[in-house]
Amino acid sequence: MDTSNQPLSVAVLEDSRVLATETVTVEQKHAAYLAPIIERLMATSGVKPADLDRVVVADGPGSYTGLRIGVTTAKTLAATLNIELVGVSSLQTLAANISHENQLVAVLFDGRNDNVFAGVYRIHQGVPTEVTADAHQPFDQFLETLDKAHESLIVLGDTAHFEDRLVAQLGDRVTVLNPVFSLPQATQVARIAQQLPAIKDVDGFVPRYLRLTKAEADWQAQHPKEDGHSYVEKI
Repeated sequence: MDTSNQPLSVAVLEDSRVLATETVTVEQKHAAYLAPIIERLMATSGVKPADLDRVVVADGPGSYTGLRIGVTTAKTLAATLNIELVGVSSLQTLAANISHENQLVAVLFDGRNDNVFAGVYRIHQGVPTEVTADAHQPFDQFLETLDKAHESLIVLGDTAHFEDRLVAQLGDRVTVLNPVFSLPQATQVARIAQQLPAIKDVDGFVPRYLRLTKAEADWQAQHPKEDGHSYVEKI
């Protein structure tokens, strides 16, 4: 499942075979839609809860609320059914939409205030492998990283506010894809997870936020000498 941004995507697979999948793009009401979609897809594919052996979730970066909904649902399923849990980068999931072998792919989400959540991947045997770690950073800093690559690259994600600057800096080395290629697909989340180990500590698994929430940042600003590592617990 992927609830990390406005689109909501869920899929049920048997090994590599897709049994059922659904993606909703027009509403960001993941708390209301996620459970019914899961139930419907399992019924459609003839899968019962006891048949599941692994749950996979896009764990960020992305919308704080969306990530919490997806990760909480995944943890609940994993814990109650005693099955494996795997987290996959939301950026890597989009990079998996590109299949050209050895292609350099940059994925970015708008982080507001001219910041981005971004990562760079290279397609290897059909799977995006990390070139630079996912990070929250100023767009200009990310642009410098891309410029240093000195090779052609594909950019996808929330590109609308950044396309002009990408082209101005990188010229014909960059291809900014149509938004249709930036639609997350739960089938890609599952495909990437096939090569990843299960989370050992299900209870301790948290989303990959990559930055503090506004509440956490405000708390740390007001308490500069206090340890903010476990903000929620302290409050």
